[in-house]
Amino acid sequence: MHVLVVIFFENTEIDKTAAMEPKHVRDIYLKTFAEKYKMDKKKIALELRKNAIQTVLTTPEKLSIDTINKYLELKARGII
Repeated sequence: MHVLVVIFFENTEIDKTAAMEPKHVRDIYLKTFAEKYKMDKKKIALELRKNAIQTVLTTPEKLSIDTINKYLELKARGII
């Protein structure tokens, strides 16, 4: 029996854009698209979890830590 785990990377530049204070109309568009991109990625991860596919949403810097934590979570729940 195998367990599928999908790893998504958060884009740190998108995070910065979503957190910025818009000063011009162009900035409002950029901020809106960045927030939509982040929300879409979270929705995809949630939909996968609903269908019994494990997901990890992380930054590249925290990949090792979050992957090990997911493994320990799955081990504790008896999935693996």
